[in-house]
Amino acid sequence: MAASYAASKIIQPLHFRSSNEKPFCNSTKFVPKTSSFLGSVQRFRLSKLPNSFSHHFRSVSTSVVAVSEVIKEKKPKSSVVSSSNLLITEEEGLVLYEDMTLGRVFEDMCAQMYYRGKMFGFVHLYNGQEAVSTGFIKLLTKADSVVSTYRDHVHALSKGVPAREVMSELFGKATGCCRGQGGSMHMFSKEHNLLGGFAFIGEGIPVATGAAFTSKYKREALGENCDDVTVAFFGDGTCNNGQFYECLNMAALWKLPIIFVVENNLWAIGMSHLRATSDPAIWKKGPAFGMPGYHVDGMDVLKVREVAKEAVDRARRGDGPTLVECETYRFRGHSLADPDELRDPAEKAHYSTRDPIVALKKYLIDNNLATEADLKTIEKKIEEIVEEAVEFADESPAPLRSQLLENVFADPKGFGIGPDGKYRCEDPKFTEGTAQV
Repeated sequence: MAASYAASKIIQPLHFRSSNEKPFCNSTKFVPKTSSFLGSVQRFRLSKLPNSFSHHFRSVSTSVVAVSEVIKEKKPKSSVVSSSNLLITEEEGLVLYEDMTLGRVFEDMCAQMYYRGKMFGFVHLYNGQEAVSTGFIKLLTKADSVVSTYRDHVHALSKGVPAREVMSELFGKATGCCRGQGGSMHMFSKEHNLLGGFAFIGEGIPVATGAAFTSKYKREALGENCDDVTVAFFGDGTCNNGQFYECLNMAALWKLPIIFVVENNLWAIGMSHLRATSDPAIWKKGPAFGMPGYHVDGMDVLKVREVAKEAVDRARRGDGPTLVECETYRFRGHSLADPDELRDPAEKAHYSTRDPIVALKKYLIDNNLATEADLKTIEKKIEEIVEEAVEFADESPAPLRSQLLENVFADPKGFGIGPDGKYRCEDPKFTEGTAQV
């Protein structure tokens, strides 16, 4: 299982089947083929395309920087593994494993706490996608910015926000990273330059573009020594929204230091990406706006990391933005309220065999970068961190009632604050008739 996964190659552009070809799948059994999207494409059929369109799909990849030029598969000629043949050092490998394990264990604990009634509202977990967050964010500095989505817990953890602060925010407690006012979908940390999770798809991309413009303005207009970059994470469904296209255009036009990272988990809630997008190959949209477009196996942290390194270096040099499509898969439903009955069980079973953490663990052991005991020590450490985070969150106080309208109104003398300078919500009659709602 892990061996076949670890040896997997970068996936090629999607092959569009003409009407006289045999279907990918003739039975209920899930049989992956060499295509850009190993999941739902098996059941998606396209009508025959005009010749001009089919020619476009065959030729467009030549204008894209090939991922194979960035990622060099380093295989030793002998049975002896040399350190020069490895993609990472021992220290880097342990950092990656610890970060990915933290994300997985934390999210599994979130599921437990949600079903115990400790969390409320919608909670979207990141299980299965850890290679994307770790592959990009662990290459960044503290000054670099990250903009996330409603699936933001693990991005926050990778960026350095303490697990206890993230868990407390999920519990709605005053000790959370947003003092309990953000919740699951709105993680924010000024200290760690996590510029927020955003509940509505696409709304974080303009924020990220603005952050990248700030970096460029500091360097070119103010003369500051600033090489900070911004990474914007978003899903495949977002790539059909106007903000995506407008910001790609703006970032390319001004050569902003930003990386647009598409976490393509093949599904927008219950809608297959292939049914919602005229051209499912999102990476092609990069060259259309004058920037490199990469498509990488988002279940392999080492491949993600190599592409991320190229994109981050490009941004720091002042060479402009990059679009990276990471093909990944979420192991749970869209949210913890989703029974996940729309996806093919065979498809889910297939991707469960490509667990990115299992693959990294095998790579580390096979290449003598770590032992089973080393990794067990990390796993035990992470379990203790997450358990302590739950205890801390559970014992933390709820936000004060006087905090209710903070960060809601820009005008301090507006609706939220009375003439005497006190919060109107402190008036006993303020919530009269609504206290039980």
